[in-house]
Amino acid sequence: MRLTIFWERMADHFGPGYADTFARDHVMAELGGRTVHEALNSGWEAKDVWRVVCAVMNVPGEKR
Repeated sequence: MRLTIFWERMADHFGPGYADTFARDHVMAELGGRTVHEALNSGWEAKDVWRVVCAVMNVPGEKR
């Protein structure tokens, strides 16, 4: 998954204003105690980060 698609999905689910705030501030154990930004910057694939976000935040199946 390209980062542009990842960020589009984040904005679609969380709203354009909150997606970056969530990605910057919400630490998830499933990402090794990292935020979305930290996980992406440390080499996690966008598709894997998106799967974690979907699982943790109960993103509806049609948005996955």
